[in-house]
Amino acid sequence: MKIITVSALVVGTGAAGYNAACRLKQGGKEVAIVTEGVMDGTSRNTGSDKQTYYKLGLGGDAMDSVRALAENLFAGGCVDGDNALCEAALSTRCFLNLCELGVPFPANRYGEYVGYKTDHDPYARATSAGPLTSKFMTEALEKEAKRLEIPVYEYYAVEVLQSDAGVCGLLCWDEKTREFVAFRCADLVLATGGPAGVYADSVYPKCHTGASALAFRAGAEFQNMTEWQYGLASTEPRWNVSGTYMQVLPRFVSVDEAGAEREFLLDYFADPYEALSMVFLKGYQWPFDSSKVMDGSSVIDLLVYRETVQNRKVYLDYRANSFPIDFDKLQPAAREYLQAAGACFGTPIERLLHMNQPAYELYLNKGVDLKREMLPIALCAQHNNGGIAVDLWWQTTIPGLFACGECAGTHGIARPGGSALNAGQVGSLRAAQYICQKGRKLSDDAAFAALAEKAAAENTVAGAERAEEKLAVCRRRMSDLGGAIRQQEKLEEALQAVKMDLAQLPELSGGIGYYRYRDALICQQVLLQSMLDYAKTVGVTRGSALYYAENGEKRDGLEEQFRFICQPKAAADQIQQGRLTENGCVLTWRRARPLPEENDVFETVWRNYRENKNVY
Repeated sequence: MKIITVSALVVGTGAAGYNAACRLKQGGKEVAIVTEGVMDGTSRNTGSDKQTYYKLGLGGDAMDSVRALAENLFAGGCVDGDNALCEAALSTRCFLNLCELGVPFPANRYGEYVGYKTDHDPYARATSAGPLTSKFMTEALEKEAKRLEIPVYEYYAVEVLQSDAGVCGLLCWDEKTREFVAFRCADLVLATGGPAGVYADSVYPKCHTGASALAFRAGAEFQNMTEWQYGLASTEPRWNVSGTYMQVLPRFVSVDEAGAEREFLLDYFADPYEALSMVFLKGYQWPFDSSKVMDGSSVIDLLVYRETVQNRKVYLDYRANSFPIDFDKLQPAAREYLQAAGACFGTPIERLLHMNQPAYELYLNKGVDLKREMLPIALCAQHNNGGIAVDLWWQTTIPGLFACGECAGTHGIARPGGSALNAGQVGSLRAAQYICQKGRKLSDDAAFAALAEKAAAENTVAGAERAEEKLAVCRRRMSDLGGAIRQQEKLEEALQAVKMDLAQLPELSGGIGYYRYRDALICQQVLLQSMLDYAKTVGVTRGSALYYAENGEKRDGLEEQFRFICQPKAAADQIQQGRLTENGCVLTWRRARPLPEENDVFETVWRNYRENKNVY
């Protein structure tokens, strides 16, 4: 078996992975990167009409501070205070690093990075480099990694290798040679993105599946796995339909199996102008929010979901208005915005071209002309706010194993839009700082070789049936039974099916398809058990999901009965944490770590920084 030795290894070539590798190399570490595919991943292949980067305010007259930003992140619920403070404190450093690397964040003529408000944001902290902000970030950091001559290997990560002291390496699969490759390293950073391969209705790029199961199988603890962001997105191609895509007031069209079309929003709303106003609000209230269902814009998501589960296809149509619009009859937020934008005219596509032509061109470049065709949409999974549990240095519960980016569970119930991009940069910097200051020693090479050979033998599968065909089935099941709309009975059904599929794994053939399928099933097991535990322990609707209730309150026009006793921040100070074992997940609840209260004296901080960079 081929064995490659480096001091530190990073898994993932997204914005967080490249940043971790660059920071490690700048700190003097011998580092390499492993990736399933350099051009794959969410950072490089996703965006929105105006993809947001959330940071400390750096322009305008808003009085902002590190503490204020930390408090707002912490207030999202189920967030550890030390992570929130780190993300706030290093926000400016990480953002300006990206600016210096060439990411085109706009500044005014005085150099201020003037911002705008995003969801769950009390200040105008948000900025954007356009629809492809994270792509620009990834490309800029990749360029820096190449300048630093950091080697990149395209292998599939199969198993975290451990000794009694913690991490000692990584077993990988080379699909080209059909052989295992092992990396011997002292520290390992996972920057593998969220569990993108678990849902069928997903806005994650198809080329990205995630690898959180690496950490789960290794025994690393996870947290907040019930908490997601779901939202309306196009399915072909996969893309968020947020911002201007909604603010131009497109038609919502449902098509049944016989091909009959209808505008289903008009069936629900007695006032068509209320329907249009709710569509407008979906633009900047894009994530599905259970607290905005009965009297807010998230009813749009629920109505789309209801159509799709009845085997109807849902489309956005920009070619015509639903009816002749009197813009003065819209609710104030929609009316005043469109008036200020000079967009109270024409059809949705004419308004889109007037307000945000790059948003139209983005789809055109992907083969969809919104002038001529309708856009298929669904309520899709977009971001996992939970993930692998980490400390204030983004180290997991396994010594030497770090997690940053979306795979790290630093977000809670509700986070400001765009804060994930900041968190990925901060977390990767924190992990690198710790490793550079307190890096571990490499394991004995002979002992490592024996360990790697044993792991390869355990991961070799010689069944006959291919796994790829089964992956689509398990994803569809997860979207139907374990997505934004959750019912305890259905979650149990899905979990039992996952367990049966896991028991049948040895019958399948090996290779990359097998490993992807196994990883998806393991992530689904973790998610479903977490959702069931939440339903039994907390038992009310909150955040990004609606939970059925047997005797839920009946609402006119809605067929489903949910626990509409919605508590948006229920159990906000309690974090669900767990670990995967041979017998399933062991789940517990703990109190969120509070925001640190430090009364720092400069001279003390300075002395400790000179001695150990304040890494402890």
